[in-house]
Amino acid sequence: MKFSIKQIAAQAGVSKATVDRALHKRGAVHAQTERRISQAIRDLEQQQRMNLASGRTIAVDVIMHTPARFSQLVTDALLAELGSFAPFRLTLRLHIFEEISAQKICQLMLRCASDSYGIILKAESSLEMPEVIAELLRQRVPVVTLVTDLPDSERIRYVGMDNHSAGQTAAWLMSRLLVQHSPEVAVVTGSPHFLGEEERAAGFCTAMSTMAPGLKMRRISEGYGIDAPTFSALSQQLAQFPGLGAVYCAGGGNTAILRAFSEAGRTINAFIGHDLDSENRQLLCDGKLDAIIHHELQQDARRIFQSILAFHGFISPPANHGQFSKVSIITPYNM
Repeated sequence: MKFSIKQIAAQAGVSKATVDRALHKRGAVHAQTERRISQAIRDLEQQQRMNLASGRTIAVDVIMHTPARFSQLVTDALLAELGSFAPFRLTLRLHIFEEISAQKICQLMLRCASDSYGIILKAESSLEMPEVIAELLRQRVPVVTLVTDLPDSERIRYVGMDNHSAGQTAAWLMSRLLVQHSPEVAVVTGSPHFLGEEERAAGFCTAMSTMAPGLKMRRISEGYGIDAPTFSALSQQLAQFPGLGAVYCAGGGNTAILRAFSEAGRTINAFIGHDLDSENRQLLCDGKLDAIIHHELQQDARRIFQSILAFHGFISPPANHGQFSKVSIITPYNM
């Protein structure tokens, strides 16, 4: 027993004799009192773990391959949650790239390992990534994947929405928006190696095949949510497929998509995107987007920090370990 009977009794607000009977089964103890004693022990353990971290700077590395508009959303959410974890001295080290290879991401992760308490990762999948994450785990550096998962790795947790379900939600909306139209639908992802976006696109296409079987899907990728390559990819597809007239963008680059349609002299009958960043907020206000699939990033940030702190034994593991983030449908009228 790590704590004395006196400590447990004081924490539980019962007598030492009652604690002694409960711990050593020396007599009848009311069930409610036993629960109070068990809770007191858990509270003492929690206090002990927090004392271990007191005064220690807990550096967490944020490594993201993503457009700036989305990285700003994530950074704001993480910073907003830091204060919720006092007295832990959490500090963020940001490594954010719009363009970077998976190999360089892996090299960066290994460099961070020497003094990192955990890595928050949004990256493309690659053959070497699971090996790197396994090596980090051996060095007691947990990896939490955000938004896009690496399920074949030893990351300790994925935090984000159920991407397949999010794609199905977008399909449900799209099938209703296009009830009076029959265009081909552009399904846009940043890269086939971002598993989260690919899951969204797969969920969307599968659901559309039953909800609106008469509509044809056109998969468009490799723009990475960045304006220039996204514009180029859409322009090529618009020239090749004159029937394109609706868009589901599972990633980013919506302004570039709109510009490609405009310069081709084409209209968009329905446009659904993801994430309520500053760009998409303005596009919604201007009536250029019909809806956004969004999830609560601040809640994600809380779960990330809980998971990293629990890994090191500073807090108890979060009770909602298996939950996905709640998905919301945002329109111009409920921003």
